Amino acid sequence: MPRVDTSGRDTVNMGFSDGAVPAGRPVPFQRAREKEAPVSTMTTSVNIGKKPAPVTLTDGAVAKVAELLAQEEGDALALRVAVKPGGCSGYSYEMFFDSEVMADDVVREFESVKVVVDSASAELLVGSTLDYSDGLQGAGFHIVNPNATRTCGCGSSFS
Repeated sequence: MPRVDTSGRDTVNMGFSDGAVPAGRPVPFQRAREKEAPVSTMTTSVNIGKKPAPVTLTDGAVAKVAELLAQEEGDALALRVAVKPGGCSGYSYEMFFDSEVMADDVVREFESVKVVVDSASAELLVGSTLDYSDGLQGAGFHIVNPNATRTCGCGSSFS
């Protein structure tokens, strides 16, 4: 550690025991720096903020889920979106109302609708959008998942 001796020069006590400089004798700071090995520094960035929502709901989906929730009994219900093994393409989507939230679940709110996704499903759903449409071809929910490399004709399974 640099210290100032009585002469006012920066000095370092190197403590050499090989006889070159007696132990305890101050050595000018500049000479000590010549003997130091180069130091490299590495930095790591860690994001400790909130994880992104695994699935985003469109306005149409929020309105329909809120309507369906109003018909259910229980104020503490949330829409659980999950991915399970199975289906034509390897994985299938599941959606149901749930009153239990586990410690590792990802929970997001879209207006009055609470959406819960388990951590394993969240990895497969990141960036997905849940939409609801009501048209001549039929009504229903549809998930657009950018992580899906293949989907089947039924629209409820992917890989």
